[in-house]
Amino acid sequence: MQAFTTHTGLVAPLDRVNVDTDAIIPKQFLRKIERTGFGIHLFHEWRYLDYAGTKENPEFTLNKPEYRHATVLLTRDNFGCGSSREHAPWALADYGFRVIVAPSFADIFYNNCVKNGILLITLKSSEIETLFQEVSASSGIQFTADLPQQTLTTPSGQKFSFAVDSFNKYCLLNGLDQIGWTQQFEKDIQSYENHIKEEKPWLT
Repeated sequence: MQAFTTHTGLVAPLDRVNVDTDAIIPKQFLRKIERTGFGIHLFHEWRYLDYAGTKENPEFTLNKPEYRHATVLLTRDNFGCGSSREHAPWALADYGFRVIVAPSFADIFYNNCVKNGILLITLKSSEIETLFQEVSASSGIQFTADLPQQTLTTPSGQKFSFAVDSFNKYCLLNGLDQIGWTQQFEKDIQSYENHIKEEKPWLT
Protein backbone atom coordinates (compact mmCIF):
# COMPACT_ATOMS: atom_id res chain seq x y z
CA MET A 1 0.00 0.00 0.00
CA GLN A 2 1.03 3.64 -0.36
CA ALA A 3 3.22 4.89 2.48
CA PHE A 4 2.03 7.88 4.49
CA THR A 5 4.34 10.57 5.82
CA THR A 6 2.74 14.01 5.32
CA HIS A 7 -0.26 15.07 3.30
CA THR A 8 -1.73 18.47 2.46
CA GLY A 9 -5.15 18.38 0.90
CA LEU A 10 -8.50 20.05 0.35
CA VAL A 11 -10.94 19.48 3.21
CA ALA A 12 -14.55 18.35 2.74
CA PRO A 13 -16.83 18.77 5.78
CA LEU A 14 -19.35 15.98 6.45
CA ASP A 15 -21.36 17.28 9.39
CA ARG A 16 -23.01 14.00 10.40
CA VAL A 17 -22.68 11.65 13.36
CA ASN A 18 -22.81 7.84 13.31
CA VAL A 19 -22.00 7.50 9.61
CA ASP A 20 -22.09 3.73 9.13
CA THR A 21 -20.32 1.59 6.55
CA ASP A 22 -23.54 0.97 4.63
CA ALA A 23 -23.78 4.72 4.07
CA ILE A 24 -20.11 4.83 3.06
CA ILE A 25 -20.52 1.99 0.54
CA PRO A 26 -24.02 0.43 0.23
CA LYS A 27 -24.31 -3.37 0.23
CA GLN A 28 -25.43 -3.66 -3.41
CA PHE A 29 -21.96 -2.64 -4.57
CA LEU A 30 -20.05 -5.31 -2.62
CA ARG A 31 -19.71 -7.58 -5.63
CA LYS A 32 -15.97 -7.89 -6.07
CA ILE A 33 -12.84 -8.35 -4.01
CA GLU A 34 -10.56 -5.96 -5.93
CA ARG A 35 -9.86 -2.74 -4.05
CA THR A 36 -10.49 -0.42 -6.99
CA GLY A 37 -13.65 0.93 -8.61
CA PHE A 38 -15.58 1.65 -5.42
CA GLY A 39 -14.98 5.41 -5.29
CA ILE A 40 -17.82 6.17 -7.69
CA HIS A 41 -20.22 4.53 -5.22
CA LEU A 42 -18.91 6.31 -2.12
CA PHE A 43 -21.84 7.76 -0.12
CA HIS A 44 -24.05 6.62 -3.01
CA GLU A 45 -27.44 7.28 -1.41
CA TRP A 46 -26.40 10.80 -0.41
CA ARG A 47 -24.47 11.70 -3.56
CA TYR A 48 -27.16 10.70 -6.05
CA LEU A 49 -30.86 11.36 -6.46
CA ASP A 50 -31.51 8.13 -8.37
CA TYR A 51 -30.67 4.49 -7.70
CA ALA A 52 -28.54 4.21 -10.85
CA GLY A 53 -26.27 7.04 -9.76
CA THR A 54 -26.76 9.19 -12.85
CA LYS A 55 -28.26 12.27 -11.15
CA GLU A 56 -26.09 14.02 -8.57
CA ASN A 57 -27.57 15.57 -5.47
CA PRO A 58 -26.30 19.17 -5.68
CA GLU A 59 -26.79 19.65 -1.93
CA PHE A 60 -24.37 16.88 -0.93
CA THR A 61 -20.93 18.06 0.15
CA LEU A 62 -18.82 16.08 -2.32
CA ASN A 63 -20.91 17.30 -5.26
CA LYS A 64 -20.25 20.96 -4.52
CA PRO A 65 -17.52 22.47 -6.75
CA GLU A 66 -15.43 23.65 -3.83
CA TYR A 67 -15.13 20.12 -2.39
CA ARG A 68 -15.00 17.89 -5.47
CA HIS A 69 -11.31 17.13 -5.22
CA ALA A 70 -11.10 16.79 -1.44
CA THR A 71 -8.58 14.36 0.02
CA VAL A 72 -9.23 15.18 3.68
CA LEU A 73 -12.60 14.41 5.27
CA LEU A 74 -13.74 16.27 8.38
CA THR A 75 -16.64 14.61 10.17
CA ARG A 76 -18.28 13.83 13.50
CA ASP A 77 -18.50 11.12 16.17
CA ASN A 78 -18.51 7.38 15.54
CA PHE A 79 -17.56 7.50 11.88
CA GLY A 80 -17.42 4.06 10.26
CA CYS A 81 -19.78 2.28 12.63
CA GLY A 82 -21.91 -0.67 11.47
CA SER A 83 -20.63 -3.70 9.59
CA SER A 84 -16.95 -4.63 9.31
CA ARG A 85 -16.83 -4.47 5.49
CA GLU A 86 -13.36 -3.48 4.29
CA HIS A 87 -14.99 -2.10 1.16
CA ALA A 88 -15.67 1.10 3.14
CA PRO A 89 -12.01 2.19 3.31
CA TRP A 90 -11.53 0.85 -0.21
CA ALA A 91 -14.22 3.26 -1.42
CA LEU A 92 -12.77 6.19 0.53
CA ALA A 93 -9.25 5.50 -0.73
CA ASP A 94 -10.42 4.95 -4.31
CA TYR A 95 -12.23 8.29 -4.23
CA GLY A 96 -9.00 9.94 -3.11
CA PHE A 97 -9.23 10.42 0.65
CA ARG A 98 -5.93 10.07 2.52
CA VAL A 99 -6.96 11.60 5.88
CA ILE A 100 -10.15 11.49 7.95
CA VAL A 101 -10.55 13.70 11.03
CA ALA A 102 -13.23 13.04 13.66
CA PRO A 103 -13.79 12.84 17.42
CA SER A 104 -14.13 9.03 17.28
CA PHE A 105 -14.15 6.08 14.91
CA ALA A 106 -15.52 2.55 15.02
CA ASP A 107 -12.68 0.18 16.01
CA ILE A 108 -12.88 -2.27 13.09
CA PHE A 109 -13.22 0.55 10.60
CA TYR A 110 -10.18 2.26 12.11
CA ASN A 111 -8.05 -0.85 11.73
CA ASN A 112 -9.27 -1.45 8.18
CA CYS A 113 -8.27 2.10 7.23
CA VAL A 114 -4.77 1.62 8.61
CA LYS A 115 -4.44 -1.52 6.47
CA ASN A 116 -5.31 0.58 3.43
CA GLY A 117 -3.03 3.54 4.04
CA ILE A 118 -5.64 6.02 5.31
CA LEU A 119 -4.66 8.11 8.32
CA LEU A 120 -7.45 8.58 10.85
CA ILE A 121 -6.96 11.51 13.21
CA THR A 122 -8.92 11.58 16.44
CA LEU A 123 -9.33 14.98 18.11
CA LYS A 124 -11.46 16.37 20.91
CA SER A 125 -15.02 17.40 20.00
CA SER A 126 -14.15 21.02 20.81
CA GLU A 127 -11.19 20.88 18.42
CA ILE A 128 -13.36 19.34 15.72
CA GLU A 129 -15.84 22.17 16.17
CA THR A 130 -13.02 24.70 15.72
CA LEU A 131 -12.01 22.97 12.49
CA PHE A 132 -15.59 23.01 11.18
CA GLN A 133 -15.78 26.72 11.86
CA GLU A 134 -12.58 27.39 9.94
CA VAL A 135 -13.69 25.29 6.97
CA SER A 136 -17.11 26.94 6.84
CA ALA A 137 -15.60 30.43 6.96
CA SER A 138 -13.74 30.05 3.68
CA SER A 139 -13.80 27.69 0.70
CA GLY A 140 -10.71 25.84 -0.47
CA ILE A 141 -9.34 25.20 3.01
CA GLN A 142 -6.46 22.72 3.15
CA PHE A 143 -5.16 20.81 6.17
CA THR A 144 -1.66 19.36 6.52
CA ALA A 145 -1.36 16.06 8.34
CA ASP A 146 2.15 15.24 9.54
CA LEU A 147 2.36 11.65 10.73
CA PRO A 148 6.00 11.69 11.95
CA GLN A 149 5.24 14.75 14.11
CA GLN A 150 1.62 13.64 14.76
CA THR A 151 0.20 17.07 14.05
CA LEU A 152 -2.63 18.54 11.99
CA THR A 153 -2.12 22.13 10.80
CA THR A 154 -4.69 24.52 9.32
CA PRO A 155 -4.21 27.59 7.06
CA SER A 156 -4.82 29.89 10.03
CA GLY A 157 -1.79 28.42 11.76
CA GLN A 158 -3.65 26.31 14.29
CA LYS A 159 -1.82 23.10 15.08
CA PHE A 160 -3.40 20.09 16.77
CA SER A 161 -1.55 17.09 18.15
CA PHE A 162 -3.02 13.62 17.79
CA ALA A 163 -2.18 10.21 19.20
CA VAL A 164 -1.46 7.14 17.10
CA ASP A 165 -0.55 3.59 18.05
CA SER A 166 3.16 2.96 17.48
CA PHE A 167 2.57 -0.20 15.42
CA ASN A 168 -0.01 1.52 13.21
CA LYS A 169 2.34 4.47 12.79
CA TYR A 170 5.18 2.20 11.71
CA CYS A 171 2.98 0.40 9.19
CA LEU A 172 1.63 3.64 7.71
CA LEU A 173 5.05 5.26 7.45
CA ASN A 174 6.44 2.20 5.70
CA GLY A 175 3.43 1.40 3.53
CA LEU A 176 2.86 -1.98 5.15
CA ASP A 177 -0.38 -3.84 5.70
CA GLN A 178 -0.31 -6.85 8.02
CA ILE A 179 0.87 -9.20 5.27
CA GLY A 180 3.62 -6.79 4.28
CA TRP A 181 4.70 -6.45 7.91
CA THR A 182 4.91 -10.25 8.24
CA GLN A 183 6.97 -10.55 5.05
CA GLN A 184 9.73 -8.54 6.72
CA PHE A 185 10.49 -11.67 8.72
CA GLU A 186 10.56 -14.06 5.76
CA LYS A 187 14.08 -15.29 6.51
CA ASP A 188 13.22 -15.98 10.15
CA ILE A 189 10.05 -17.80 9.14
CA GLN A 190 11.94 -19.91 6.60
CA SER A 191 14.62 -20.71 9.17
CA TYR A 192 11.98 -21.82 11.67
CA GLU A 193 10.24 -23.99 9.09
CA ASN A 194 13.54 -25.67 8.14
CA HIS A 195 14.28 -26.30 11.81
CA ILE A 196 10.85 -27.86 12.38
CA LYS A 197 11.29 -30.12 9.34
CA GLU A 198 14.50 -31.48 10.84
CA GLU A 199 13.26 -31.73 14.43
CA LYS A 200 9.77 -33.04 13.70
CA PRO A 201 9.77 -34.53 10.18
CA TRP A 202 6.44 -36.26 10.80
CA LEU A 203 4.71 -32.87 10.70
CA THR A 204 5.64 -32.50 7.03
